[in-house]
Amino acid sequence: MSISDDPGRALPTVVVIGTGGTIAGRAASAHDLVGYTAGQVGVAELLAGLGGAEEGPVDVEQVAQINSKDMDLPVWQRLCERVAHHLGRPEVAGLVITHGTDTLEETAFLLQCLIRPAKPVVLTCAMRPATALAPDGPQNLGDALRLARHPGAQGVLVACAGRVHGAAEVSKVHTYRLDAFDSGDAGPVAQIENGQVRCWRPWPGQGFDAVPDGRKRLQAFLALDGLPRVELLYSHACADGEIVRALLAQSVSAGGRLQGLVVAGTGNGTLHHRLEDALAEALAAGVRVVRATRCAQGQVIPLTEDRLEPSRGLSPVKARLALMLDLIGH
Repeated sequence: MSISDDPGRALPTVVVIGTGGTIAGRAASAHDLVGYTAGQVGVAELLAGLGGAEEGPVDVEQVAQINSKDMDLPVWQRLCERVAHHLGRPEVAGLVITHGTDTLEETAFLLQCLIRPAKPVVLTCAMRPATALAPDGPQNLGDALRLARHPGAQGVLVACAGRVHGAAEVSKVHTYRLDAFDSGDAGPVAQIENGQVRCWRPWPGQGFDAVPDGRKRLQAFLALDGLPRVELLYSHACADGEIVRALLAQSVSAGGRLQGLVVAGTGNGTLHHRLEDALAEALAAGVRVVRATRCAQGQVIPLTEDRLEPSRGLSPVKARLALMLDLIGH
């Protein structure tokens, strides 16, 4: 029997935090699925549109109201602080965060690194604005609320289009499809079918987890004025490495701001030889260099003689975040 089926037992609280995104977007026409403005509808209004489907007490907080393409450090800091606060409340079973799809995978990864919650923290989203003729946000939000109360669920999760993804593996893989997220080789953590959660593999934090443990850096992260500068590059045909040299030159003129580079190589992290030469110069200048792959699936298998740090199965954008967090305090 689920908790919600027991009339004699108090239902646990779920906290819903709003940050904006398409799920909170408005357009002039119900048929406009592209020309909308993200981050217009408050999270309380989104919940009111569910018609009581939340099935228990809900606390609401609006942390930001932005298009997630514009996610930046102050919003991340505020979000981390509020997530940590609400997780510390004993009456709270879990959290739901409404978020834009563009940088959702980065926020999910950041939260799992810095907080590694023992309760579920569920990010949810939409590919259609709230004003669409058939919006997908209400179903995703309802699923996220159920997942936040699911017994045994833990870690940072993403609920979208009936699938539940883990923070380490989730990536946005489609520009407009409602089921825009994928977990690559690992597959989803769970499925939500007619309000029921069916688990496929362990929750984040149970067993092997590609997300580094950054909990000791949380307070330092919250006090930052700016993130360590780590740039993301791609290897491709005819790459010449001049971008690396330009970054190094600019870094010298700016007083040594560049601290890291993440390079998305071809295949198993292979690099054009001219780009690799330039990256060797960056290493010699004291810049940390991490090798990832631009392939959507698979991971870089490092060679014994490799001078570059491996991304350890992380996508390029997550490898960049992991390196930035590792550089905090160094």
